Amino acid sequence: MTRFASPRSVIVGTGFMGEVHQRAVRRAGGRVVGVVGHTEEGAQRAAQAWQVELASTSLAAVLESSRPDLVHICTPNALHTEQVGFALEAGAHVICEKPLGVNSAETAAMLKAAQARGVVHAVPFAYRFYGAVRELRARVRDGAAGRVSLLHGCYLQDWLADRNATNWRAVPDVGGPSRTFADIGIHWCDLAEFVTGDRISELVATAATVHDRGVAQPTEDLVALVFRTAGGATGSLRVSQVSWGRKNRLELFVDTEQTSYGFEQERPDRLWMGTAEGSVGLERGAGFTSPDARRLDRVPAGHPQGYQDCFDALVADVYRAIAGEPPDGLPTFADGHRAAVITEAVFASVASGSWAPVG
Repeated sequence: MTRFASPRSVIVGTGFMGEVHQRAVRRAGGRVVGVVGHTEEGAQRAAQAWQVELASTSLAAVLESSRPDLVHICTPNALHTEQVGFALEAGAHVICEKPLGVNSAETAAMLKAAQARGVVHAVPFAYRFYGAVRELRARVRDGAAGRVSLLHGCYLQDWLADRNATNWRAVPDVGGPSRTFADIGIHWCDLAEFVTGDRISELVATAATVHDRGVAQPTEDLVALVFRTAGGATGSLRVSQVSWGRKNRLELFVDTEQTSYGFEQERPDRLWMGTAEGSVGLERGAGFTSPDARRLDRVPAGHPQGYQDCFDALVADVYRAIAGEPPDGLPTFADGHRAAVITEAVFASVASGSWAPVG
């Protein structure tokens, strides 16, 4: 890979995701040169914690002063279009949190603008960067196990299970018309399509709002759907942010003609595999054989790798792309747009009560 001096990043957003991104920047060998916050107090507090000199509530001012190589957008969804526009106008590469936009018109426009600028653009579908996911992808795609017949699983959380719990994501004007599916359901769909190379072609879905949270037009708490893929597989998915005791339970199961596989995000160093002879757990280090899975090893086997490690690897791959050697599997604005298209199909089906095509 062509190396270049420590990439200079601006972090937009000082919450949990901003913290995750700034750690990934440093671990991947970059520097944070500016912070943009919603309030002056928040920007200054983050700048002090992250040891960054430049902090402001004005993205335009920070971009003008710092001239960064890369801008990380870690703000509420409704702000992404404008902030990505500022970053592109400044000639910077961009990582924008998901969902990329609140509808497919926004995401299509951002994708087109980024492509026109010729910059590297990425959306943090970070679960792609677990070694077990890359091992699963390699085993499914080599064809030895036969055609994929069934995709199934869930993504369950409980952080909004209490009726009094709230967050900006629950406000449609800020988070967009979909909450649970646009926030976490798209992660599962991205993994399913990434692993198999097959795309969801049509679906039928139902959604429910368990708690209205005092919002005029409350967003959904849970979604369930059945789908078909272009390659002829059948699938099902359950998504919820109100399932007590489920902290971040993302499970993807892929059943083929000869083998079944299972990935659980809460046990990320392990890939389950079932055959006629029984089932086994393949462990990172000893059981992972694909070069791409081994590439993502950060520590020796037996030392667990997790969520932050995935983000570190994603940002490192963005740096490789900036250096002119884009690695396989980097999620881009095209994948962010794809997520918006799937989300709209889900809610078209919810509204009609029937099957909906995925564009």
